[in-house]
Amino acid sequence: MTRKAKKRSKLRHAEYYDMQNIFDELYAKSRDGEIFNNLVEIIVAPNNIMLAFRNIKSNDGSHTAGTDGRTIESLADMPEEDFVSLIQKQFTRYVPKTVRRVEIPKPNGKLRPLGIPCIIDRIVQQCILQVMEPICEAKFYEHSYGFRPCRSAENAVSYAYGLAQRNKLHYVVDVDIKGFFDNVNHRKLLQQIWTLGIRDTKLIQIIKAMLKAPIQMPDGEILHPDRGTPQGGILSPLLANIVLNELDWWIASQWEGMADHMKSPCKVTYYPNGAEKSATATRRSKRATSRKCV
Repeated sequence: MTRKAKKRSKLRHAEYYDMQNIFDELYAKSRDGEIFNNLVEIIVAPNNIMLAFRNIKSNDGSHTAGTDGRTIESLADMPEEDFVSLIQKQFTRYVPKTVRRVEIPKPNGKLRPLGIPCIIDRIVQQCILQVMEPICEAKFYEHSYGFRPCRSAENAVSYAYGLAQRNKLHYVVDVDIKGFFDNVNHRKLLQQIWTLGIRDTKLIQIIKAMLKAPIQMPDGEILHPDRGTPQGGILSPLLANIVLNELDWWIASQWEGMADHMKSPCKVTYYPNGAEKSATATRRSKRATSRKCV
C-alpha cells in the first residue's frame, strides 16, 4: 500500500469510528494552549481501541511476532467486547512485556537495531498515539517533516528548493545525531511531554513504563534500559519529535526569515582574534560579534 493510500485509509478509519471530530477538537484546544489532564478517558474509549486495531491490522508489521509469539491474527477472532475489555485492562496497571530486539542491515553496511513490542503493547501504543498526536502536532514546528502525518522527505526537499530559489540560499547543512533513538533521556522527554500541555499523570506513568520495558537481545540477554526509545515501537517516532521540537524551534528562531530582512548581502569583517565587529553594533551594545551590511 502506498504512503498516500495509507493516509487516506487512516482518515477513513477515524471517521468510521467517529473519532476524527475528537482528534480535531484536541488539536484546536492544544493550539489555544489548553492543558490536558484526563486523556486516558479518551484513550480507553471503545471506538479509539477499535480504531487502533484497524490501523495496526493494515500495517505489515502487525504480522511480526514479539517475544510472546503472538501476531494480529491471534486477536482478530476475539469478540469485539472481549478485545476492548482486554485493552482497557492494560491501562488499569500497565506492565509492558519484553521487547524483542532485531538488527537489520543499513545501506552503509552497519546494523540498525529495531525493537518489536508484543502485539498487545503495540495496540496500547497505537491507542495513545492517536490521542497524543493531534495535541503534539499543534505545537510542532511547521517545517519539521520527519515521521509526521501528511508530511514526507519529499516535502522537505521541495521546501528547501523553494528557499534556494526565492532567497538565493545555496547551502544545506546535513546533521545526523549519532545513536539518537538509543540515547533519549527519559526524564527530559517526560518533562517535554508535560511542557506540551499533556499533564495526565496516569498517561505519563504509562509512557514511563513503556520506556523502561525490558529488551531481549538476539543472543537472549535481557537488558533494562535507562535511556532511549526503541526504533520499531509505534509511539517512538512521536516521542522522538517531542524531544527534537525544542531544537526545531530554536533553529527557526536563529535563521528563519533572516534573508527577508536583508536588503543586500552582508559583508562580514573578520578580525585576527576571531571576533566580528561592525560600527553599528559597537555603538549600540559593544558586543564582540556582529555584522555590518552594505
